[in-house]
Amino acid sequence: MTMNPSQPFQLALTRFKDAFGGTPRLFRAPGRINIIGEHVDYAGGKVMPAAIDYACYVAAAPNQENALHVTTDLGTARIDLNQFERQGDWRDYVAGMAFALRDAGHVVTGHNLAIASDVPMGAGVSSSAALEVAVGLALTGGQVVGPLLALIAQAAENHYVGMACGIMDQYASACAVAGHALMLDCTSLEAKQVSLPQTVCFLVIDSGVKHRHTTGGYASRRADCETAAQLLGVSLLSEVHDEAALTGLSGNPRKRARHVVSEIARTTAAQQALEAQDLVGLGRLLNQSHKSLALDMEVSTPEVDRLTALAQATHGIYGARMMGGGFGGSIIALADPALAQMAMETIVTTYAGFLGRRPDAIVVRAAAGAGEVK
Repeated sequence: MTMNPSQPFQLALTRFKDAFGGTPRLFRAPGRINIIGEHVDYAGGKVMPAAIDYACYVAAAPNQENALHVTTDLGTARIDLNQFERQGDWRDYVAGMAFALRDAGHVVTGHNLAIASDVPMGAGVSSSAALEVAVGLALTGGQVVGPLLALIAQAAENHYVGMACGIMDQYASACAVAGHALMLDCTSLEAKQVSLPQTVCFLVIDSGVKHRHTTGGYASRRADCETAAQLLGVSLLSEVHDEAALTGLSGNPRKRARHVVSEIARTTAAQQALEAQDLVGLGRLLNQSHKSLALDMEVSTPEVDRLTALAQATHGIYGARMMGGGFGGSIIALADPALAQMAMETIVTTYAGFLGRRPDAIVVRAAAGAGEVK
């Protein structure tokens, strides 16, 4: 992927001018990587996301209707604010954000919106959260921000889109700090900024398998975790700190719980590795995370496993794993910046021989969270 990060900025403004005229305000919300801590956010665990330097931009201005007029590269829409009607596509994220804001007690009036984004869709870097957070900023004139904005965006996805996601994606998009990862406790929503060494960057490489969580795989894994928690007599699996406590479980609940407990421990170890600037140790934890996601959570695919193994064996890569909810999407690889481009080319070229085409791949660094672009 070669899109210049300045392009969606200009495109949103141009698109607004062409469709509506006038001078809008411009809001930005980034996509995110998750360094480690996968499939634990809905279990109340700790995760380590960071915002990336690819983002969704929304140019916005109020109109005189009780409706949103929206133009994007996916199409145009008029969204009636009198009653929510699910459409099964991108419109649900925009409309859902408006109605979730109202549910939370905020006044939402009609707006003209022009949206442009370079956050890859369906690749596990939270293009949907970036859209929700950017729209939320736009519809409130930047008045709803931070953790509150993240919670409302999560509610929009849960209740209006129909995706039972946790808080991590929206929180990272809304609250991240440039050059840092977030050590986020998904139970308390307490977050600690963890500085990332200058000697590290990340590759995000698309497996070529597009994921759709709403088809049920993600929801069933979450249900397994909830079943395991109920059988163990706890509210959330994050309350379990020792794998020995899982001996009374069996089948899928046992496997899912084993992943959650071990992944939370790996995330804590990853924070310690970053604070010690131990990138070799951090890479080892990423590799272990992928193995657990593939075998215990069972959310990987043969293509993702192949791509991950290829990355793990490439010079300049400390470690790699699948990223996101699973069933396709992208992998994340921890890379030495001096070797990142060469490593990415090696991985992409080799994997293209299997996939039949070159997969999308980007080098990312930790960027700032959402806000207005002045």
